[in-house]
Amino acid sequence: MSEGQPLFPEPLHVGRPNIGDREAFLSRVGSMLDRRWFTNNGPLVQQFEHSVADFIGVKHCVAMCNATVALEIASQALGLSGEVIVPAFTFVATAHALQWQGITPVFADIDPGTHNIDPNSVERLITPRTSGIVGVHVWGRACDDAALAHLAKKHGLKLMYDAAHAFGCSSHNGRLIGGLGDCEVFSFHATKFLNSFEGGAVVTNNDALAEKMRLMRNFGFLDFDRVVHLGVNGKMTEICAAMGLTSLESVADLIAINRRNYLAYQSNLRGTPGIALIDYPPTEANNYQYVVVQVDPALCPVGRDELVRHLHANNILARKYFWPGCHRMEPYITLQPNAWRHLPVTERVAQGVMVLPTGQSVGLDDIAAICGLIKTMVAHAAAR
Repeated sequence: MSEGQPLFPEPLHVGRPNIGDREAFLSRVGSMLDRRWFTNNGPLVQQFEHSVADFIGVKHCVAMCNATVALEIASQALGLSGEVIVPAFTFVATAHALQWQGITPVFADIDPGTHNIDPNSVERLITPRTSGIVGVHVWGRACDDAALAHLAKKHGLKLMYDAAHAFGCSSHNGRLIGGLGDCEVFSFHATKFLNSFEGGAVVTNNDALAEKMRLMRNFGFLDFDRVVHLGVNGKMTEICAAMGLTSLESVADLIAINRRNYLAYQSNLRGTPGIALIDYPPTEANNYQYVVVQVDPALCPVGRDELVRHLHANNILARKYFWPGCHRMEPYITLQPNAWRHLPVTERVAQGVMVLPTGQSVGLDDIAAICGLIKTMVAHAAAR
């Protein structure tokens, strides 16, 4: 690599879309065009919902236009109000989906090992205004559902999960995530390993809750002329369902690619001072969607931010998930300026996490080059 010339001529992105069988997708699009049925609960959406529910092993999948709207509709359907406890270490949509509806997200700290919401922190934050808990399965590793379910039952709270990272991952009992709490929300955004261009879904085993959400995603229409509930336009389109179905058929292959890449990163970076990949429990299923590096400032001679800058200069677009934490973003930093005081683990973890590119568009040679650059940066810094 010469001075000023990036290692990669074209950018390598975190979350670059995976593409399944093109012919299968185009065949579905052709059928959709022939039917001239593009939205309003078409046959592809119905098939996608049934396929997702069957894959996970739950009774209901309610497909939506995106996961943020799915979070909003689910929280409305559950009757959340007042305050809802969420982790500060999550994508800001988790908090926004509540704040948008006038519900106050109260930020809990995380477990330093799993990066998931800490039940002990949750319990300390429960007040008479608390109506629910939203756990997030960060990196696809399951929350401590037993502890959170105990708290929800003890205090009469609703329990919902943001499972945006967790499709194809299992919880601590070996069953696929999707049947925990009152409901769980998946994201099928283009950056997710299983994507529907844009999309999301709420999955649940609660018949009444599923029926309410189906009404709410379509303006509350029960049939052509009867509106029986307050609702919005949260429907998934047919072309998004076509992509979702095509992705779903490729899940095993996509997970295999992600796992291969994860193991390659792990092997290449092993022994680099202060650089460690998060572990995925070997007894549980995971989609390996994220290659998450933790940079330990006490051991690594290069800071996380400096590493990211050097990687970006070489067209390796690493990301600082979920920096700086929801509590330090607007409107929360203004509304809750002192929230950071009870979030010491979130503060520390957010300053050290770096996510590297993976997926179909990243090969083993790419990974070797990325890791070589990281190791070179660390070695040069140590020699200074």
